[in-house]
This record gives sequence, C-alpha cells and structure tokens, in this order.
Amino acid sequence: MAEQSIAAPAVRAMAADGDRSARARAVILLLSLALVLSIFLSLTSGASDASAVRVLRDWLTGAVPADAALATRDRLIVYDIRMPRVLLGVLIGAALAVSGAVMQGLFRNPLADPGLIGVSAGSSLGAVAVVVLGTTWLAPVTLAVGTLALPLAAFFGGLTVTFLLYVIATRQGRMSVATMLLAGLAIAALAMALTGVLIFMADDRQLRDLTFWQLGSLAGATWPKIGAVAPVIVLALVTMPFLSRGLNALALGEATAGHLGIPVQRLKYTAIVGVSAAVGASVAVSGGIGFIGIVVPHLLRLAIGPDNRYLLPASALLGATLLLLADAVARTIVAPAELPIGIVTAVAGAPFFLWILLCKRGIVDL
Repeated sequence: MAEQSIAAPAVRAMAADGDRSARARAVILLLSLALVLSIFLSLTSGASDASAVRVLRDWLTGAVPADAALATRDRLIVYDIRMPRVLLGVLIGAALAVSGAVMQGLFRNPLADPGLIGVSAGSSLGAVAVVVLGTTWLAPVTLAVGTLALPLAAFFGGLTVTFLLYVIATRQGRMSVATMLLAGLAIAALAMALTGVLIFMADDRQLRDLTFWQLGSLAGATWPKIGAVAPVIVLALVTMPFLSRGLNALALGEATAGHLGIPVQRLKYTAIVGVSAAVGASVAVSGGIGFIGIVVPHLLRLAIGPDNRYLLPASALLGATLLLLADAVARTIVAPAELPIGIVTAVAGAPFFLWILLCKRGIVDL
C-alpha cells in the first residue's frame, strides 16, 4: 500500500502527459545544438584574448601565422588550458545531472540528489585529508602518486562510503533503499565531522586551498586529471541509460516492477554504484558543485515527462551545457580573477530549488 501511494503521483503524471516521444526527441536535438554552442563559447571566452577561431583556422588550413609568438601563445591557452577545462566541464555536468536523474528515479522523489547517499561528503573527506596531511602522515602516498593524490583520495573516499552503504543496507541479498538513505545521511554527517577536524588542523595556506576547493571550480583541469577520471565517468554515463526501463517500471512500485520482470535488487546495486562512481570522480577533480543534480532532471521532467529513456540522455546534455555556461560566467564576471563555479550554480539553483518546494506544497503553481 505504501509503495502504491508513493508511486501514484508518478503514474498519474505519466498518464496525464501522454506520449511525449516526439517532443523529447526534439528537445534532445536542441540540447545537442546548445551543447555545441556552449563548447564554442567556453573555448572563446576568458580573461585572455586568445582566439580559438584563429587557432582552428590555422590548424585546418595549415597556414603559417604572421606572428609565431602570438600563435604559440594562443595554442597553449586553447589546447592546454581551455580545452581540458571544457572537456572536464562536459563530463562533470553530464555526470552530476544523470546521477541526479537516476537518484530521483530510484527514490521516486523529484527532490532526491546524489549528495543524499553521502558520496560527496566521503569524497570531500578524502580530498581534505590529502591537503592537510599530505606533507606529514600521508607524505609517502602523495610523493608516490604526485599531482593525482587529490583526485585519487577523493575518489576512494567516495568508494569507501559506497562500500559502507552496501554493507549496512544489504541484508540477505536484498538492499533497502530506506536504510541506505538513512545510513547515507549518518555517514555524511560523520564524514563532515571528520572533515571539520582536519580543517581545524590546517594552516592558513591549506585553509585557503580548502575553501576554494569546497566551493567548486574547473580551474585545475589538466589532461592527466582528465585521463584519471574520464574512464570512470564515461563508463558510468554509458551504463546508466540501460537502467531507464527498470527505473520506469520502478515508478509503479518495487513489487510491480518485480512482477514485470525487472531485477529490482540488481537495478539498485547498479544505480548506486554508477552514481557513486560518477559523483565521486566528479568531486575528486572539481570540488563541490551543487544543484546541477537536482535542477536539471526536474526541469527536463517538466518539459519532456518522466520517461527515463529520454530523461537520462537529455539530462546529460543539459547538465553539461549549464555547467559550461556557469563556468564561462565564473571566468568572466570578475576577470581577470575567477569566481568559484559552485557560487554561480548555487545562486542560480537555490531559488529554483525553493520554487520546487513551494510548488510541492501548493503555495505556487508550476
């Protein structure tokens, strides 16, 4: 009975919306074009006047530039600074948005967010531990892995939280989503407490680094970092669309989904591991970037309906586009300085989140 009452709004929404396949395909096409435009905007915007168009023209035509020094500078800025940043923004924006859509489908709640299961808190704890203890207790580790110490620590912090959730929430081969949610909140609180202890131990320079890292940024994007996290994020993004049929059935309740032939427990395992890998890898290289995971899926659900066959790829496209646009704003609004991208997403996402809450309470209309 409880499952039917939870799933009823989703079922009514599907029935009322009807078939939105044509609209969804059109939206996905428009979002693809918007992503291409946002990539071009990101490559051409910044504090420097380096021209991505000139670099591309020289590369395509093979022309010898009139000013070799200027051309070399432009190639350096475009290839080694802006392109890694753009690619990382696309990967992280898509990962956060798709993870949010999967979590909302798994919990059957449009307010669900990847941070609910504590993966972000675990990743933050790992990263903070490297920053604060990297020259003392963890010095052998940081010396061994070099610049990859921070992203690897954050990634393994997220994986540790995932393992703990699996152990706590699984009983007799079945995983309880409610237990996992409560355990995630508890583990996140513990991770935040340990992070607070480490911050208390940090010196002034470390505190400054931690403050900017926790606010989120794509400024540290490099090709080695992309090489470290891209396989994890891409694998998660490729896997998650295969969950769409199961997530659609899960909207009817776990019992009904099981009767329809959906392996519910395997669906839960795959969804949680995929979300943990994508979010953990994202936090590892970008820090805390909020609201992408909750705003993007909810906005698209209003436009194209709850069908995850279209919702998941559309979320990837819109998440990547919005994060690139937010990064472009962060790079230019206070140029030549740079605003943390987490501030930009929070300023835009927090009012939208409040609007969702007011709509759910019936205070305002959608």
